[in-house]
Amino acid sequence: MSPQQRTLHLNAFLMSTGHHEASWRLPESNPRASTDIRHYQNLARIAERGTFDSIFFADSPVIFGDVGRRPAGKLEPTVLLTAIAAATEKIGLIATASTTYNDPFNLARRFASVDFVSGGRAGWNVVTTAGPEAARNFGIDDQPAHAARYERAAEFLEVAAKLWDSWEDDAVIADKEAGVWADSTKVRPINHVGKHFRVRGPLNVPRSPQGHPLIVQAGSSENGKGLAARYAEAVFTAQQTLEDAQAFYGDLKARTVALGRAAESIKILPGIVPVIASTHAEALRLERELDELIRPEYARAELAKTLRVNPEDLPLDRQLPADLPDEDSIEGAKSRYTLIVELARREKLTVRQLIGRLGGGRGHLTFAGTPEQVADAIQLWFENGAADGFNIMPAVLPSGLETFVDRVVPVLRHRGLFRTEYTGSTLRDHYGLDRPANRFSELGSLAAAGA
Repeated sequence: MSPQQRTLHLNAFLMSTGHHEASWRLPESNPRASTDIRHYQNLARIAERGTFDSIFFADSPVIFGDVGRRPAGKLEPTVLLTAIAAATEKIGLIATASTTYNDPFNLARRFASVDFVSGGRAGWNVVTTAGPEAARNFGIDDQPAHAARYERAAEFLEVAAKLWDSWEDDAVIADKEAGVWADSTKVRPINHVGKHFRVRGPLNVPRSPQGHPLIVQAGSSENGKGLAARYAEAVFTAQQTLEDAQAFYGDLKARTVALGRAAESIKILPGIVPVIASTHAEALRLERELDELIRPEYARAELAKTLRVNPEDLPLDRQLPADLPDEDSIEGAKSRYTLIVELARREKLTVRQLIGRLGGGRGHLTFAGTPEQVADAIQLWFENGAADGFNIMPAVLPSGLETFVDRVVPVLRHRGLFRTEYTGSTLRDHYGLDRPANRFSELGSLAAAGA
């Protein structure tokens, strides 16, 4: 494989027993896996065996969905990553954290700490957190408006970056003979004063191995794409068709370039939920068996919440009602609302059929087929301006990840589309991204001026 050849980036999105909401009901599944650190360490080692760029954990400061429907408890992801770091050597470690319900200093410190613990493998998936349920856990009656959440997120990221740069790379001298541990002139307060935050700094953690942890973003609304184009280095997105994925890819790359960044500085990874078997018919059978385990009363209630309607308004064997709320009135998860409605309208799905489609990946592309067919689908999107790689979301864990690593990855490698071994040690190395210059150092100031 030529060093200059463009190759795939693969992230493993890990979720308890798998992304299919009924996966926990299978005989092979451990229904308490979501709080079992050994389960996640094993998954990370499987993904590392497949030379994945990274693993990723979603998170929200609220119980996700109905606890009667599927496992809902989850460990705090940055804590989880420190335990996984000790069990792995190369694979990147990405955790979700909200800019709406955290403060920049604490979060900047937490991710810098994970970057040190892992030897430079940390990434932060930046979310603004939709939904009134989360707001009420923080003494707020309702979620802040969509635009206000993204405005806060932008300033939050600016403050975090300043804090990560508040120590120069060579600030720590550790000169025992002279009795000087660090050069105090290279550790500076940031003195940030903005609309949402006043932060003096400096951070109480030196500059971490990557300089800044990798910044990931997952929103596809207009505000989400604007935030991604300015700050994100990897983007997780949900797209149902090649055409939609191409449009999103082209739009986000153009926005990124318009802000003075290189198109290659942002990696776009659509989600895919693969169900893999030796034959297409067998894969379809496995997918059908999973869908039949969905409890429709729970799934319909969750769909109704997403669509802002009553469950009684969604008869299972009819299509979605014509008078759904207008997209502009949705303040949380705008892009996912649009995706679900467009999927149902485009394919004329009944509510029962829509529930089945969403049960596998909550709006992400689901694909049942042989290893070669899965590789074909990935290659098609990768080579036709729709993706820089994929967010792999196994329907069932650990078996779905093992099958992908053992049967799909070899096909991708044989086609020259994916690495056979790691060539770097940090998450930025895996994604082919530069280590950021320090904005407060002389060299960093010159680099920023040039940009």
